[in-house]
Amino acid sequence: MKDASRLRIACRAAMELEPGTYVNLGIGIPALVARYIPLSLQVTLMTESGLLGMAHPSREHSTDPDLISAAREPVSFNAGASFFSSAESFAMIRGGHIDLSILGALEVDELGNLANWMVPGKMVLGMGGAMDLAVGAKRIVVAMIHTTREKKPKILRRCALPLTALGVANRIITEWAVFDLTARGLLLREIAPDISIEELVKLTEAGFEVDKNLKMMPV
Repeated sequence: MKDASRLRIACRAAMELEPGTYVNLGIGIPALVARYIPLSLQVTLMTESGLLGMAHPSREHSTDPDLISAAREPVSFNAGASFFSSAESFAMIRGGHIDLSILGALEVDELGNLANWMVPGKMVLGMGGAMDLAVGAKRIVVAMIHTTREKKPKILRRCALPLTALGVANRIITEWAVFDLTARGLLLREIAPDISIEELVKLTEAGFEVDKNLKMMPV
């Protein structure tokens, strides 16, 4: 069920990509989004490890066992791809040249605050590019499982874990729903067909309004 939920989220998140945009996919569920990008959709994927024009290795592209993403997963590249140093990669991110970043999260709250890099008391490998992407990309979509393993909400009134960035999330996509962050707070745009609004309320600590044009989430 967990794997099915992760793929459902990734598939829906792929629908956020628009032609002609430069996109960064974070570690975990966001990395799965590459599997669901239609071949006809002209988007440019970048990884902070130094590749612009990344492609999923399952597709018909040349592959190199030494070519990996920031998540240390094998990747390939499209014709016309560029390779560069990590310093240049972060200059792109910090310079505001990335149109969309899809990031995972440990927690996100109704103010758009994002926590996705550490749990106190557990080993921390480092923040990586999360902080830079969260504040440097023009649009942030959070793609995550709706609750913890203990079925506790991860969409909160206020994040409890150390923050990655303040007020950066524009949209949240889980296996159960799609929320937008608005001036009034969270707005439920889409809901999965296998859950009710009442059940969703119980799984979401943050309050939210329901869009009058609420849509059924494609699954």
